Amino acid sequence: MFRRAKNFLADVLQQADMILLALCCAATLFGITMVYSATRYMQTNRLVIIQGCALVLGVVLYLLISMVDLSEVVKKWKWLAMFNFGFILLLLTPFGRSDGTGNRAWLKFPGFPVSIQPAELVKLTFILVLAYQLVWLKEHRDLKSVPSVAMLGVHLLALVGIYYKVSADMGSALVYIFIFACVAFAAGVAIRWFVMGLLGGGIAFFLLWEYDKVSSYMKERFYVVFHHDYDPQGVGWQQTRGLMALGGGKLTGEGYLHGTQTQSSNAWSLPARHTDFIFCTIGEELGMIGCLLALALLTAIIVRCVLVARRAKSPFESYICVGIAAMLIFQTVINVGMCLFLVPVIGLTLPFFSYGGSSLVTMFFAMGIVSGINMRPAPDSSARYIRPPLSA
Repeated sequence: MFRRAKNFLADVLQQADMILLALCCAATLFGITMVYSATRYMQTNRLVIIQGCALVLGVVLYLLISMVDLSEVVKKWKWLAMFNFGFILLLLTPFGRSDGTGNRAWLKFPGFPVSIQPAELVKLTFILVLAYQLVWLKEHRDLKSVPSVAMLGVHLLALVGIYYKVSADMGSALVYIFIFACVAFAAGVAIRWFVMGLLGGGIAFFLLWEYDKVSSYMKERFYVVFHHDYDPQGVGWQQTRGLMALGGGKLTGEGYLHGTQTQSSNAWSLPARHTDFIFCTIGEELGMIGCLLALALLTAIIVRCVLVARRAKSPFESYICVGIAAMLIFQTVINVGMCLFLVPVIGLTLPFFSYGGSSLVTMFFAMGIVSGINMRPAPDSSARYIRPPLSA
């Protein structure tokens, strides 16, 4: 029995991309150390323990998912699509919870120690269904035709529309849109459709803004980005404090566990310092060097995903890797932009670094998918040359 378990473990490790796993673990451990620093004022290690457990669970999922053949899973695409909508609609049940900002974006089940954010897991199943849909349209229809683009648009608008209506979470809704745009572009959807979509989206946003369909609080978040002196004690407080933290860290930082704001016992000294503004925590305590190190780790992970996409054995697998890379790129750019007071605060965390058990597990799940695509052999074993998986 011991030998059987040993052989199984050896097979699992052999089929996993260990370089990608090492990068993910390095970023997560870096993040956990900063979460510990940012939550010391709470006088409890509960959040650090949860994040550590999420890391362990994430690594296990990474190794297991690396062995899964997604081409078999996606044959049940109708069930995946039903899961996407059904999981989101659970937010309307008594299990749905607000995160304190008015966004009903969390599920809390009795007896379960942590809350779950449906948008995190649905991002992955959305990518799978979208990739399958694009491959099917390319094989059976003209991807550049009006009916094909209409089918893709209905898929996106239905999911994003329902999610935003249920949760009012603009951040995650925008992630879906960016993922869709990147994967559709990679699949060969004509540029004119993106231009039309951008114009249509701009007009729709303008009308929603003019007819007061956008909340006043969200309007203020946009306004303060262009006028930093507008309400610095109110809607601009969070980003103003974030800039002060980054500026105070300078090149090398004030020292780990010695940040002026990060170690303050006042929670509002630097709000969300362990979640949305973990990048500011890094900047204040470890300076620009720490920030660049964090960005270097995330860049390495993203580049790995893009390289795997370029070397994938099928368009379906390539589109999946593009979607996952797009998810990481958008969340990283927007989160850092929030901390630099360049974009509005829309509740997007920094991948692998910010506190969030469901988010971290989902990230390792996504990386496990990329790992499996990289390490899985080509389906045509009779070919004279089978391109080897990406290595060091």
